[in-house]
Amino acid sequence: MARVGVTVERLVAAAAELADEAGFDHVTLSALARRFGVKDASLYSHVRNLQDLRTRLALYAGGELIDRIAAAVAGRSGREALRAFAGAYRDYALEHPGRYAATQIRMDQALVADSPALRRTAQITYGMLRAYGLEEPDLTDAVRLLRSAFHGYCLLEGAGGFGADRDVQASWDKAVDALHLTLAHWPRGQRNDD
Repeated sequence: MARVGVTVERLVAAAAELADEAGFDHVTLSALARRFGVKDASLYSHVRNLQDLRTRLALYAGGELIDRIAAAVAGRSGREALRAFAGAYRDYALEHPGRYAATQIRMDQALVADSPALRRTAQITYGMLRAYGLEEPDLTDAVRLLRSAFHGYCLLEGAGGFGADRDVQASWDKAVDALHLTLAHWPRGQRNDD
């Protein structure tokens, strides 16, 4: 890439491209400096360190992901909303594996609280699940179930981990339908030690 004016926005966008091309673990300040044709040290006027850059990338990718999900679930509820949510999640994870990997990093909770994208993610996810009649603490448990199921499936699929002859899309559809049934028949009011 020819040398251009570096800004935080351009730096994060370039990090997102690099993450998808080479993998999230290969997003480094040195690699980005080479893309911009500048010395590594010049990037420190835009980000504090590599962790700051990766956190910004995680927030950027999280915003892209929730924008897709929001568009997909708009006007839907119940099973149709869940299918739309799941499809948008999976499509993003498979199309942008490096960006998706960035969304999985552990972040400082103060940053999470201040992030409009992450607040929007919680609002949309919890809103979809409230249509199933769930309330806390069941809402949080259901969010964790969905995230685990979607994340695990996407990681396995992206790595070529499904070798059986069964169509991967058919298995995904069946899994989402099973999650719908689980949410519709959620075990309410049971104690943790039951």
